[in-house]
Amino acid sequence: MSRRSAAVTVRRLLLDARYEVLPTATIEEVVARSLPVGRTVTVTASPAKGLDRTVDLAIRLAGHGYEVVPHLAARMVSGRAELADIVGRLKAAGIDKVFVPAGDAEQPGAFPSALELLEALVDLGDPFSHVGVAGYPEDHPTIIHDRLVQAMWDKRHHATEIVSNLTFDDRALTDWVRRVRARGVTTPIIVGLPGPVERAKLLTMATKIGVGESTRFLAKNKGMFARIAAPGGYSPERFLTRAAPALDKPEAAITGLHLFTFNQVAETEAWRRDLLARLGGGPQ
Repeated sequence: MSRRSAAVTVRRLLLDARYEVLPTATIEEVVARSLPVGRTVTVTASPAKGLDRTVDLAIRLAGHGYEVVPHLAARMVSGRAELADIVGRLKAAGIDKVFVPAGDAEQPGAFPSALELLEALVDLGDPFSHVGVAGYPEDHPTIIHDRLVQAMWDKRHHATEIVSNLTFDDRALTDWVRRVRARGVTTPIIVGLPGPVERAKLLTMATKIGVGESTRFLAKNKGMFARIAAPGGYSPERFLTRAAPALDKPEAAITGLHLFTFNQVAETEAWRRDLLARLGGGPQ
């Protein structure tokens, strides 16, 4: 792929980016100050905070005019009554998209896995038009790889999109996309991309806040911090440029980016807009 073609691919993905945030006390103000209304914001779930924090923030952000995708971590839902209540609150707020991971709660309620919660949503009448599930380009710290592949296959009938989990390795991502498609899974993929992460701030978020699957993943994979800090280490622009040839293939069915902001929303958006301006080609 030529440099120009790679730039076209990177620009296409940047134009369809969404922003993952952690449900902290100040993040609503940060989002409202940093992102134009209409952008898509996903809200993680924390076992320490409970799903109410996620749902409440999602509803408030929707009220500001954002397209919101709350994370419904299956292991954090106590049972069908709570799930029905959450669904009712989200639908009343006009929220029609959710992301369903298993979650990290050590003591699950009625839904030990994402698949079980997805099946419960079917029983509730498939209330959401868009349902995302997690994909893992690198091994999950607590799940055997073969189980990850099988779980993705099992969930394909319930999901409208797969969101790839955090990785700083573009080759791991593109190899995973190839394996997913070889398995026969055709669900569109949204590529999870760490933004311009500052190591000090990332460490602070991981150790002091401790919420969200992405933060927990980093906390269990401390070797990743070395890649961020090393000279010539992680660069989101280089990551995208290297991955572009594989992500541009029609059979890959890559539809956009999921930006892990770690609540550095303003910095992430400034990076995105700056890169779009350098790539050229119109509105951002």
